[in-house]
Amino acid sequence: MFWPLDDDGWFTHDGTMRRAPTIAPNIAAPAALIGDPARAAILTALADGTARPAGELAEIAGLSRPAASAHLTRLVAGGLLAVEQEGRHRYFRLAGTHVAAVLEELARLAGPPAPLLTPRTPAARGLRFARSCYDHLAGELGVALAAALVAEGALRAEEDKVPGSKRLRVTTRGRARFATTFGIDTAALTPGRHGIACRCLDWTERRWHLGGPLGGWMLERMRLMGWVVRDEDSRAIRLTGPGAAALERAFGVHISAAVAASPPAP
Repeated sequence: MFWPLDDDGWFTHDGTMRRAPTIAPNIAAPAALIGDPARAAILTALADGTARPAGELAEIAGLSRPAASAHLTRLVAGGLLAVEQEGRHRYFRLAGTHVAAVLEELARLAGPPAPLLTPRTPAARGLRFARSCYDHLAGELGVALAAALVAEGALRAEEDKVPGSKRLRVTTRGRARFATTFGIDTAALTPGRHGIACRCLDWTERRWHLGGPLGGWMLERMRLMGWVVRDEDSRAIRLTGPGAAALERAFGVHISAAVAASPPAP
């Protein structure tokens, strides 16, 4: 049991005086915000980087509009959400990629839900096969594509030089690969917290996919080239027929298993 502190930072416990421990940083406040099931549903709905209105988030989380508004106010005040004003309408989005990263890590700690262990519905299979992780590609396809880039020497982990580092180094071969296959000039990318490319642990596959600015641009280029299509109602990403053929030509056996895991979109 904890008792109130006196002016000198001491508290009484079982008749003794003890110095109160200094706790920093204070992780309890954001953890409490995320820990509420309704707020967790709202945050998860925004984990693909989209901005959504309060009414839509209320429907997703199964809340009344007043209840959703109260939760959204707390999430904004807690620094987890940001608000964009468009005329008379307000749209809510995650405050940044750092929030998405926390959500992915928590999902990984919680373990995959039963439907993803043995996907039984088309929606569950699609979500596990390919989905957006904030602005980059995740799921079986994202992991397989990252593995193919490492296998051919396009990406190198920096963990050998800096233990625990999530950074990835784009090699000379990698610069050519991203330019020819995806139309990306890696030298023009603005580095993020972990450089232009980093490992992002995939919560369903327990392996990493490509994150950072490079991962975001790769997914965007795949979308613009018609290789993938974003699902309007979820984080799922559908692989098109031309996309499957292009990736097979580019990477061959490295992604064949992932491509076969889900039928291409029309």
